Amino acid sequence: MALNRRRVLRGMLNGSAVTVALPLLNCFLNSNGTALADGGKMPVRFGTWFWGLGIDAGIFVPKKVGLDYDLPDQIASWKNIKQHVNLFTGLTAFRDTDPNLCHYSGWVIGMSGTSPKAGGDKPGETLDTTISNQVGRTTRFKTLTAAATGDVRSTISYESAIAPTIPEVSPINFYQRLFGPDFQDPNAADFTPNPKVMARRSVLSGVIGEIKSMETEVGAEDKIRLDQYMTGLRHLERQFDQQLTKPEPIAACIAPKAVTSEPELGGESGLVAQRHKMMTDLMVMAVACDQTRVFNMNYSSASANTIKAGYEKPHHTTTHEEPIGEHGYQENAAWFLHRSMEAWAYYIEAFSKVKEGDGTLLDNTMIFGLTDHGYARVHSLDGMAAMVAGRAGGKIKTGLHIKADGATIGRIGYTAQRVMGLDINSWGTRSNNTSKEFGEILV
Repeated sequence: MALNRRRVLRGMLNGSAVTVALPLLNCFLNSNGTALADGGKMPVRFGTWFWGLGIDAGIFVPKKVGLDYDLPDQIASWKNIKQHVNLFTGLTAFRDTDPNLCHYSGWVIGMSGTSPKAGGDKPGETLDTTISNQVGRTTRFKTLTAAATGDVRSTISYESAIAPTIPEVSPINFYQRLFGPDFQDPNAADFTPNPKVMARRSVLSGVIGEIKSMETEVGAEDKIRLDQYMTGLRHLERQFDQQLTKPEPIAACIAPKAVTSEPELGGESGLVAQRHKMMTDLMVMAVACDQTRVFNMNYSSASANTIKAGYEKPHHTTTHEEPIGEHGYQENAAWFLHRSMEAWAYYIEAFSKVKEGDGTLLDNTMIFGLTDHGYARVHSLDGMAAMVAGRAGGKIKTGLHIKADGATIGRIGYTAQRVMGLDINSWGTRSNNTSKEFGEILV
């Protein structure tokens, strides 16, 4: 019999029929290991990674543009990931006539393409939400968000002005959510639908039926509201269906050991780094197990209050108050930024270590790294830096340093949406509106 991904091994155990799923064998892929043998594409994922308080261009920006760029002191930790990372420098978050809302305007523009007019103003939905509505509707989680800060306010993701995406901040809770009792291991020998999910699916079906009957009894505006509500319920229905269907085997999916302890709360840099590593390892395996295809990680908040042992000021205060040192920069502020870039390097390397097909998980992923300012000392919105890591299923070239020459950071958001298959002709508003991709990184 011909082998296919749905083939199972059948036998008897104690008089009962049993079936055992096959792993994701090479014969289930095409000859290059770049797609499924039946012509289906390998899933492509999108993520964001955020750090607060920008850069110091003098010790951050490479002198060389293009391939094989140099690694100044501030990004020396990228030695093992440089080939996976495109670095953009000289970006601008245009505020037009709006105020420079410190620690806010920059990332809101980066994630929405629109300048906020006041604190708390969140125009539209963020980039990750837009993409997840396209590629995340068939996975267990439409999107996942985590923060190493221990603070649930550390998020740059939202569905609307009043609906921020609350991040997971506890490694223990994150593990339980991802790999606890509700996790369906795609490589398990057997499959038992979760009774709780079955009950939720049954209840939801009944609710949807009632809403359909209501549509004939309401006016035009209420019918529109019901249609919008139904769209959300349909998404839940698809998620429930996914959880009630035996998943395909995934060779890269290896459920991690249970997390039973975690760093104490606090902003000391060592604790933040440890928490970031734990959350990263869980996030990477959640993506590898196809629990989500859209994800966000926050290393620090926008007004980062990370603490350096033996130093009296947190990162944010340091950028305001530390004088320029003998080497021409704020030395303690630089120390904090160095820790941020070490965390970025760990994050990207973790994705690159997971084998998938003929490549790695990172090869089938696009990760957008961004911050809230350019030069942190003056909290500027020009001279900003951002990163894009991963090849997005072969759609992106990597290992480049691109000088943006003042272009809007919105061009990265527009490029990301085009890469992820969204059919849009432009993105952003006013000076941040663009219909121009960063073609330098596209295949």
